[in-house]
Amino acid sequence: MRPRTSLIARSLLGAAFLSPFAVHATNGYFAHGYGMKSKGMAGAAVSQAQDAFGGANNPASMVWAGSRIDMGVDWFSPQRKASRTGSMGGAFDFETKSSRSDFAIPEFGYNSMISDSMSLGITVYGNGGMNTDYDGGVASCGFPGRPANALCGRRGLGVDLMQLIIAPTVAWKFHPSHSVGIAPLFGYQRFKAKGLQAFDNAPGFPPFTGSPGNVTNRGNENSTGWGVRVGYMGKISDMITVGASYASKMRMSDLDKYRGLFAQGGGFDIPEHYALGVTLQPAPALQVSADYEKIKYSGVRSVHNPSSNQAPLGAGNGPGFGWQDVDVFKLGVQWKFDDRLTLRAGYNHGDNPIRSQDVSFNILAPGVVKNHYTLGFTYVLAGGSEITMAYMHAARESVSGASFLNSPALLGPGNGGREKIEMYENSLGIAWGTRF
Repeated sequence: MRPRTSLIARSLLGAAFLSPFAVHATNGYFAHGYGMKSKGMAGAAVSQAQDAFGGANNPASMVWAGSRIDMGVDWFSPQRKASRTGSMGGAFDFETKSSRSDFAIPEFGYNSMISDSMSLGITVYGNGGMNTDYDGGVASCGFPGRPANALCGRRGLGVDLMQLIIAPTVAWKFHPSHSVGIAPLFGYQRFKAKGLQAFDNAPGFPPFTGSPGNVTNRGNENSTGWGVRVGYMGKISDMITVGASYASKMRMSDLDKYRGLFAQGGGFDIPEHYALGVTLQPAPALQVSADYEKIKYSGVRSVHNPSSNQAPLGAGNGPGFGWQDVDVFKLGVQWKFDDRLTLRAGYNHGDNPIRSQDVSFNILAPGVVKNHYTLGFTYVLAGGSEITMAYMHAARESVSGASFLNSPALLGPGNGGREKIEMYENSLGIAWGTRF
């Protein structure tokens, strides 16, 4: 057995390793699952205890998972596209794709049983996905003699959001069949935006922001904050396990460099969310898991406020992305083929948070996919450690609506045309895990 202090040190190294890479966007800007086994089952994990990712799924599961360490990496490939048609004889029309389409997403979890009924662990995971990079020179608006980007700014257009969450966990089995757990959530996020000069009170445009000079091209800005996740898991019978998990809104410090872009002077909290799950085991080799998750984007003004709000950017009621709350349904199946090989498949359906009236702002963050299909497996190696792989495909979805250029202060109703955003995704990941 390796010294426990060595394993804890490795867990902290894993946390540091994750920080530059965390980026995902499937259920809004939350991942479809956390931990490679969960990802193979479309994210259904609230009533499962297969790995050390309870800090992201259900802290109460960790006392059932045993002492173990899990680490892996996911190749994530979102394909984003935006276009505008029907604007003043095509003068402002464009079609462009985001050039950022390949990301490496590490994952890490550690758990240690300190008694038969209590565990201590740590899970490190990330959210994100508002990571776009569109070429400039796709439209002829805003700057005479110089082609502009899709939102009438100079040169390239895009945003980059990364959220890293470190979740230490404590789980207690207060009854042979029931457990509870808690995970304080320590968050770090990094954001930057470029190409939004038209919204920074540029000449020829209306005064969109109340804090000019703090809208775009300010480089990276960081913020930190905290929240908490609590969970319950219960084995109702040999065939039925249930779970529930709740995560509070994470209160993050303001993104001051972008206080003229985001509502509440640069506010960008991480939304409250909760999940319920059940796992059925009709046969020793077969498990079927189903989760329901609610993500409350409405609790974060910079994300939820409609883009049509008649207030300056950066104000308490300033325009936002208009994202609605999301209901997510996850169904996963796993079959233990033999003592070494376990096979998985799943389906995840989440609401599209973006409405047609907010299409222009969401060129920056086209999180529109709804249907996710997954496959995965775990293979036990000769020494007892495991290799797990998972694949996900999110089917192409799109949203269309009137361009912001239809504003009476710009081209006027009917002259700005219509815009369309669309996206599909693929991911393929591999992880290694072992008990100790």
